[in-house]
Amino acid sequence: MNTFRILLAAYAVVFLALAINPVERDTWFAENLTVWIIVGTLLVLRRRGVTFTPLAYALMFVLVILHTIGGHYTFARVPFGWVTDLFGFQRNHYDRIAHFSVGLYAFAIAEWLDTRRLVANRLLLALCPVAFIAAIAALYEIIEWIYAVLSDPAAGDAFLGSQGDSWDAQKDMLADTLGAIAATILYFALRRPNPAAERAKVERA
Repeated sequence: MNTFRILLAAYAVVFLALAINPVERDTWFAENLTVWIIVGTLLVLRRRGVTFTPLAYALMFVLVILHTIGGHYTFARVPFGWVTDLFGFQRNHYDRIAHFSVGLYAFAIAEWLDTRRLVANRLLLALCPVAFIAAIAALYEIIEWIYAVLSDPAAGDAFLGSQGDSWDAQKDMLADTLGAIAATILYFALRRPNPAAERAKVERA
């Protein structure tokens, strides 16, 4: 069984367990819709021959699992108090961790661009994944805003998870971008000089 199938099976177990009695069913559906789109996209890409290395898949599934947990509790209510108490925070920062994990997709983006020789310049190879994640982060915040405006006020607030922070959207986008920068640095630190070998790893994942 390959890495992707193992991760997919793990997600299925987590999803089924947390689909039972979520805190707010409407919020659960809205949050999980994002995850279903991600997982569905990865499945479609595999069927079309677009695959990634085991590490890239592992990094991508961090968000899948964190978002599924957040959907069950709502992000503001995830049992994360021990971290809040440990660092003396005034809010639950679980959502910030989840947003940071969005940036981890930059690793797969860099890998895809590199192994297929779509970007020859190293600077562009470093900038493109970060720019793409930053754009996705901004788009997601716009979608959150629209959902909050159109939905029931309580459901909208739960979906936003701003916890009273007027700068929540900007901080979320920053977390996404920092995650992308970290993932891109990791890719450049671990990438091999032999593209053929990297492609072989991708095909086995």
